[in-house]
Amino acid sequence: MNPIIAKDIKRSYGKVEALKGISFEVSKGEIFGIIGPDGAGKTTLFRILSTLLLADSGEAKIDGFDVIKDYKAIRQIVGYMPGRFSLYQDLSVEENINFFAKLFNTSLKENYYLVEEIYRHIEPFKKRRAGALSGGMKQKLALSCALIHKPSVLFLDEPTTGVDPVSRKEFWHMLKMLKAQGITILVSTPYMDEASLCNRVALIQEGSFLDIDTPENIVNKFDQEIWSANSNNMPKLLIDLRNLKEIKSAFAFGDTNHITIDKETFNKEIIEEKLKSLGHKDIILKGIKPTIEDCFMELAKK
Repeated sequence: MNPIIAKDIKRSYGKVEALKGISFEVSKGEIFGIIGPDGAGKTTLFRILSTLLLADSGEAKIDGFDVIKDYKAIRQIVGYMPGRFSLYQDLSVEENINFFAKLFNTSLKENYYLVEEIYRHIEPFKKRRAGALSGGMKQKLALSCALIHKPSVLFLDEPTTGVDPVSRKEFWHMLKMLKAQGITILVSTPYMDEASLCNRVALIQEGSFLDIDTPENIVNKFDQEIWSANSNNMPKLLIDLRNLKEIKSAFAFGDTNHITIDKETFNKEIIEEKLKSLGHKDIILKGIKPTIEDCFMELAKK
């Protein structure tokens, strides 16, 4: 039996449907990513699976335990790191670790080997109050507290939000290390580039999964021809591109615009002339390979 099984999970807040029948399974030792924007339903799903919130309907099991009937057993075998830093900010790094260890009748000394690879980054600051740590250090402390009782399943709800790029890279390196130890990891993120670091991902929008597959397979299923577009006036370029009949879709993408084209009517030279007539200069149009974000935008549009 897979360590995470969810079937037709639904949850509403008044008239707002946060989850609209979510079903998926995660294999042992897999890093499974839930990828989507804020408000898509990621945190609600995590709270249900970690026994902190009841679903309106559907069922879920963690390591064979039912999230409703066996919630006490599940809380002994999972680690949960919420999106917002929720440790005791007035306690020191060491005091926070010891507190969470005692909740599970263990100690930092006894289980140091479990968190050593992560904790050694913050150990030099073990006497510092948690509230005085940097974002990356808080992240490592929260992960250490979630791991101190050696969970078999780890829930990480947007763990890298607001963290600098170097700390994000270090964090994903740590996740690969935990995966190698056989820990099953469910992680959510609004960052599309982190999808490629997962074994499989589910793209979520407005409480529904748009697709579940490996990042490579999701990209390979993209059936549109995609180009990047640049000019001297990027905000105006995006508006003008959306008004051209040869352009099927246009989205801002970092310092460029990504467009999908109508293959039958698109002609690079003609589009460049049209854009020049609209006042654009330094126009660069070129074909590119799609990314996970391109796939997400196309699926969400459908």
